[in-house]
Amino acid sequence: MAIDGIATDALLPLLSEFLPCQRWYRGVDAPAALNLLHSNIERAGWPALVDLIVDADGEVYQVLVGLRPSDERPEFLRGHDEASLGEIDTSSGAAHAYEATLDPELGSTLLDRLTSGSEHAERVRTIAAEQSNTSLVYDDRLILKLFRRLHAGVNPEIEVTEALARVGFQHIAAPVASSQWGDYSLGVLQPYLAGGVEGWALALTSLRDLFGVQDTQPVPLVTEDGPPPAADPGQAGGDFSAEAERLGAMTAQLHIALAEAFGTEPGDSGAWADQVAAQVSAAPIPDNIERDAIDRVVNEMRNVSDSGPATRVHGDYHLGQVMRTDEGWYILDFEGEPDRSVDDRRRTTSPLRDVAGMLRSFHYASLVALADSDEIGLVAAWEERNRRAFLDGYIPAAENAGMLSGDGASVERLLRGFELEKAAYELNYEEGHRPDWARIPKAALRRLTR
Repeated sequence: MAIDGIATDALLPLLSEFLPCQRWYRGVDAPAALNLLHSNIERAGWPALVDLIVDADGEVYQVLVGLRPSDERPEFLRGHDEASLGEIDTSSGAAHAYEATLDPELGSTLLDRLTSGSEHAERVRTIAAEQSNTSLVYDDRLILKLFRRLHAGVNPEIEVTEALARVGFQHIAAPVASSQWGDYSLGVLQPYLAGGVEGWALALTSLRDLFGVQDTQPVPLVTEDGPPPAADPGQAGGDFSAEAERLGAMTAQLHIALAEAFGTEPGDSGAWADQVAAQVSAAPIPDNIERDAIDRVVNEMRNVSDSGPATRVHGDYHLGQVMRTDEGWYILDFEGEPDRSVDDRRRTTSPLRDVAGMLRSFHYASLVALADSDEIGLVAAWEERNRRAFLDGYIPAAENAGMLSGDGASVERLLRGFELEKAAYELNYEEGHRPDWARIPKAALRRLTR
């Protein structure tokens, strides 16, 4: 088809080499089958903007293409070879096609489209961090998240944040606007948390500060009582435990709000244990971890005396999904784990699944920091201190609201099972994406089955 001199179907052949270079593309090779489902020219003048919806080997993607004259190579494309699609002909001459979200001018066009012209911005920038979507920030005031891999139905990020806003939960960036094509969510505009600091960055800063305390302390002598103790994590100026406790309390508020927004169901520890067993079976478990030990954790989970309730949860809860602002902790990204189906992400489950995700994140932070230090005992003490602080903030508030079983032994066994499931999921992910990091979930699996 050709509209205003731009043959949008001419862009389709260029996608075969472009898609495998994108972080949000699920495959690693060029798609064997590529079909254009929808195209729309959002802006026909230079620079042009074309929105494509394509089916690549059964997966649906949103691709945003910018077009500028072939003899014009703007500065924002410098160093972004993966953002180039190639050349096409238009009625106004040859054009170079590229990833449109890098173009500030086209970023403004996207904001205008989504808000029907009610929002304007002087500055537009992309967030450079690797992620499965693409985010544009406007004047450090608004953030537009564009979904790239699409699924039928309302995206959980929109569904959950809108529901939480309706019940008055304040620790989220509630949607300002969103867009759809048919059954597919294309994007959501939210307030930008300017000045906020990601929980992951705060945790690593705390660990680095702790290493500094250890390095500056006088070296105590080894006595007949044994080696000298490591520095106390509580002595570091960047001690994270108070924030970890606040984060735990806020997480309990999240689960209470999710239960109000979506309701609860009776928990089923047997079904949860089956899911843990299936996740472990799908992971490349090292030979030095005994299967009998794994089975023992799963069976203890299966046989708990009280499962507690099930409700909607965050689904991918870790330090990178929370942000500390002057007003307190905020929660980001309710899409859930990207390798799980949308139906699975919407399924009710134990709130402890989120708790396990955050506890695993403390372990990740400690071992990532250990790459710059040999203080094994120190990072273990940091992790244990912050695990306990998070649980001290979470468990009393969740128990008082009826979000957990009142049986502490049951809570402990469920949490151990969910940590095992998360570590197995992480191992699968790391082996496929970051093999050098696979050591972290392997260490967790050894500890959980010890």
